[in-house]
Amino acid sequence: MSFFMDRSKDQSDRVQGPEDAPDGVIVSPDTFRAERIPPGQSRTKKWPVLDAGGPPRIDTSTWKLRLFGMLAEPVEWTWEEFNALPRTRVFSDFHCVTRWSRLGNLWEGVSTRELVERAGGVPAGAKFVLAHGYDRGFTTNLPVEDFLAEDALVALTHDGEPISLDHGGPARLIIPRLYAWKSAKWLSGVEFLPSDRPGFWESNGYHRRGDPWAEERYGW
Repeated sequence: MSFFMDRSKDQSDRVQGPEDAPDGVIVSPDTFRAERIPPGQSRTKKWPVLDAGGPPRIDTSTWKLRLFGMLAEPVEWTWEEFNALPRTRVFSDFHCVTRWSRLGNLWEGVSTRELVERAGGVPAGAKFVLAHGYDRGFTTNLPVEDFLAEDALVALTHDGEPISLDHGGPARLIIPRLYAWKSAKWLSGVEFLPSDRPGFWESNGYHRRGDPWAEERYGW
């Protein structure tokens, strides 16, 4: 059994590093920092559950993920089609704007680059994306370059287990280098935009980009 599968039983304070990542895993560059906890954050071994109003009801028999907006034609996948796409694994840290950080996570899913490639590439003039969730119209905005970072993916598993509904399953966007609210839970779609459009939390006072190393928590 892998180190990642055993971690829930490990009561030590040892922090997993890039050297622990299995072969073939994409390692998020932030995990190479000498100090991996951003300013104002504290480490947690747990994975707290936070959302705006509870999980939605999701039936994988009707679940779809849609890419749309500036694309010549929208592209979508059913649950079966999405699960048939090539998989990638990412080792990363995870930082919540509410000041906790969970270090050394192993995600598995479909790379955002893979999805965009299958949609015909980045549309000309697209500068931002808006991630849409199944939870009552939740949205969050991202620069295209953050959405297409090498370590960004739509994750199906976390540390070897399917992502639970409470944590954004069955499929959750993971953008490791930004605060965790940018890693939209219950992902339903990605809209390509020519200019920035604030999402739910950004319209309510959160920062438009959300870089944890610059403490971009609120406003501009």
